[in-house]
Formats: sequence, structure tokens, C-alpha cells
Amino acid sequence: MENKWKEIPVTFFSIVKWTVLAIFVGALVGLATTLFLKTLEKTAFLTNRYSYYYIFLPFALFLSGLIIKYLAPDAEGHGTEKVIEAIHKFSGKIKWSVIPAKLVASVITISFGGSAGKEGPCAQIGGGIASLISDIFRFDDIDRKKLVICGISAGFASVFGTPISGAIFGIEVLFIGNILYEVLLPSFISAIVGYYVSSELGIKYFHHSINFVPFFCGPLLIRIIFLGILFGLVALFMIETMELTKKISSKIRLWQPLNGLIGGTILVILTFIFSDHFLGLGIETIKSTLKGEEVLWYFFILKIVFTAITLNFCGSGGVITPIFFIGATSGKIFSNLLGMDKKTVSAIGLVSVLAGATNTPIASSIMAIELFGSKIGPYAAISCIVSFLITGTRSIYPSQIIAIRKTSSIHVDIGKEISKVKPRIKVRRKTFTNIILTTIRKFKEKIKGGENGKNNKKCEG
Repeated sequence: MENKWKEIPVTFFSIVKWTVLAIFVGALVGLATTLFLKTLEKTAFLTNRYSYYYIFLPFALFLSGLIIKYLAPDAEGHGTEKVIEAIHKFSGKIKWSVIPAKLVASVITISFGGSAGKEGPCAQIGGGIASLISDIFRFDDIDRKKLVICGISAGFASVFGTPISGAIFGIEVLFIGNILYEVLLPSFISAIVGYYVSSELGIKYFHHSINFVPFFCGPLLIRIIFLGILFGLVALFMIETMELTKKISSKIRLWQPLNGLIGGTILVILTFIFSDHFLGLGIETIKSTLKGEEVLWYFFILKIVFTAITLNFCGSGGVITPIFFIGATSGKIFSNLLGMDKKTVSAIGLVSVLAGATNTPIASSIMAIELFGSKIGPYAAISCIVSFLITGTRSIYPSQIIAIRKTSSIHVDIGKEISKVKPRIKVRRKTFTNIILTTIRKFKEKIKGGENGKNNKKCEG
């Protein structure tokens, strides 16, 4: 009985402790995010004034490769993956040198046309700041992990202006099928503080209300589920393309920064062949698609290719902004196929491909409401969940750890990283799936038996 009463002051102290730490981390990450976004904005403005600014992209990726190789190898690729890896393998320990290296390398990559996003650098910078604070105050591994997760949440919220989904993303992205409730309070506080600090310092966010949402009915539900399947396949295609490009890049036995010259040259050639729509963040294309404007059917495919080359050939940046581009433009194509409202499907596609590629259906569903309004919420949630299921044991973040099996018919080892898991099909006798398969097999045997009987009668005749 006495121990139960002792819980109250201990819990109270814990709440106070993590509230103070979360506010501190959120404010610092908000400041750092603002610095990064304003630097990126000014640098991109200077470079984009010139029509053929992207011809310097090979040298930009080369320079990014130099910075990463000699200053902070952990800043390679899209930053969120490295933070997830640091939490699972190194108890959240991130070298302080990652913070300036990631900022500079990402600004160089994106400003000169590299297809990358903003959230990865901010998540890694946020995680790096949280890790540095942990070093200063000598926190243990458990507290360090919690503080680094707060850094991820604050960075995500500060970049996109979505504090609730940013908080959920930080605690959902680490494990597939598990949310870390012990970090729920500090994650929310740091995300909200980071968002408001960035807002007060002049960062403008894109929120586009979708007012036209069709009346719910059975046929609409079927089409939403079908859309979820399509968006899941798009996410799957992106994941596989990223992995394939990484394998190709790793097989090139050259001094690493030279890979940047090769990748940048390929991107310049592709830009001359197609267009410059696929360079940089692609924000203008995302906005125009959400307004219902037309895009060509191959836009999302080329954006996947540009992003895969950029991030696997010495480019530095995030992956979620390109995912927004891919989801919105593929949604525009699918809306034409299904005869649905273009704006609505593009908005649903933006969050659904995110849910499938990152295995974060809850954060993605909440983001739909924060970005596009509450009316789209139920439809976006269904599509996000279906997309999440379709990608199976794959992720744009290979360091994610599997905490659940998405279906009982596919056996995977719980507690292992996605990159180390080999799924095995395991259909049980009494499952609905096995009943359907057995029925189909018996039906085929019956038809085959009937045909054999007819053939025997013909032979006798």
C-alpha cells in the first residue's frame, strides 16, 4: 500500500522532468530547423534564378560526398534512417559533427537540383541535438533514446507544420506495429514546441483544405480500398527501386565522392531528356496536383528514379517530400482511371504512399487531417492502412524493427530489423485463406474430372 502512494510523487517528478527536457529540445530543434529551412530557401533562390542551374549537380553531389566521407559518414543518404539505426544499435548516440555536416550537405544537394526532402536533415539534426544534450547532462541509454525520439518528432513537426502527426511519427516509425507510449508525453510536447518556434520565426507551411469529399457509400468504400492497394504498390515500387539503386551504387568500386559525379551526370542527362519537374523538392508540382491540374502519367515513376539516384549517389537529404510528390501525382493518374475527384485522390495518395513506404499508418492518417481537413480523414485512414499492409515486410527505412505480423499467413521473426528478415508463407488449415484456396483447387479438379469423362465417352463412341 505504501509503495502505491510513493508512485504519485515519483510519477509527478517524471512528468516535470520530461516536460522541461521536451520543451528545451523542442525549442532548440525548432531553431535549428528554421536555420536549415531559411538557408535552403535563400540558397535555392540564388541557384534557381539561372535556367540551367542543374548542370552543376554532379559537382554538388561530389562536394556532398566529400563532406559526408570526411566529416560525418553517418550523414549519408536520408537522415531519418540513420537516426532509427542509431536508436536501435547505439542507444541513440549520434556524433555532434552530423549536425553541421547534414545541414550543409543537404542544402548543397537540394539547391542544385538533387531530388531529396527536408524532413531527413531536420530529423537527424534534431536527433543530433538531443544526443548532444544527453552527453552534456550524462543521461543513461534509456533517457538518451527517449530524448532522441523527441528530436525526431520536433524535426518532423517543424518541417511540415504538423505537430500531432509529427509527434506520432517519432514514436511509430521505430517499430512496425508498436507505438512507444513511454515517450508519448515528451514527444508531443517537443513536437508542438518545435512547430510553434519555427512558426514564430517566420516559417510558412502548406495546408490545403479539401472541401469536396463524396458521400460515403458501399461502392466508394470499395474504390478507396482499391486505391489503398494501388498506393501500396507505388510505395513498394519506390522501396525496391531505392534498394536496387543502392546495390548498383555499392558495386561501383571508385572513390566514394566520384559516385556523386556519376549520379549527378545521369540526373542532368535525364533532365534534358524529360524536364526539370523532378529536381529539388518538387513543391510546386505537389501544389498544382492538389489543385486538380494535369500531370503526365509517368511523373511519379521519374520522381522515384531521380530520388533513388540522388540519395544513393552521394546526395544528402530526406525522402518524405519526394514521397509526397510521388503520392500526389500517382493519385492524379488513379483518379482518372477510377473517375474520382482529382484533388481528393491526390491528397489521399500523398499520405497513403507515405504510410506504405514508412510503415506509419497512424501518423499518415493524422497528417491527412492536419494538412487537408477533417472531412478527408476517414477515407485517408482506410487507404493508409491498406497501403501499409500491402508493402508487407518492406520499408524505406531498413532499420525498422518488426513488432507484429501484418498477416498470420506470412511468418516473420518478431524483434528483427526488416533488412534481416526473410518472410515465409504459412497458410494454416482452418484459416479463411486456406478454405478459399482449397475450394478453388477442388473446383478445378472437378472441372478437370468432368472434361476427362467427356473425352473418355468420345473415345468409346
